[in-house]
Amino acid sequence: MAEYLDILDEEGNKTGKTKLRSEVHRDGDWHRSVHIWIINTKNELLIQKRSPNKKTHPNFLDLSVAGHVSAGDGVIDSAIREIKEELGISIDPSELEQVCIYQQKYNENGFNNNQFNNVFLLKKDIVTKNAVLQKEEVAEIKFIPYQELVTLSKSGTMVPHPQEYQIILDFLNERLKIKK
Repeated sequence: MAEYLDILDEEGNKTGKTKLRSEVHRDGDWHRSVHIWIINTKNELLIQKRSPNKKTHPNFLDLSVAGHVSAGDGVIDSAIREIKEELGISIDPSELEQVCIYQQKYNENGFNNNQFNNVFLLKKDIVTKNAVLQKEEVAEIKFIPYQELVTLSKSGTMVPHPQEYQIILDFLNERLKIKK
């Protein structure tokens, strides 16, 4: 099924135009995404290993859940949809805490990814073996200690989101009083 995205200006405002996702990434149009970090009561973060079939960063480690905001959709509904699609888990909107929105711009082999990332935190204990993974997107998931994200984010084995890794680490350290 074809996925259309709302086109944004450089300030993150909708332009009134939509395009196919493939065209957005070809042309480098600004668009919205959702990034959800799941943390359990042990202060461990859920990370995923991307499917080997992904066009970008196959087999790389990544944040818990991520996806595009489809044309006409809101970020909360998109976050809930992505969690359900990728992990088979249903959540209530009140469980999501918005951390920030930041701009990310990169080009990799003609794949132009200019997006406004809406970053959320979900505090939830998930039994990873009970998750129903979307095999086209996610190869496996696991919880890691907070401190391990510091090392992994610098290892070259994770999808390059250096700005976001620092944002989430600072957020967890300061707001949740997690010690490094």
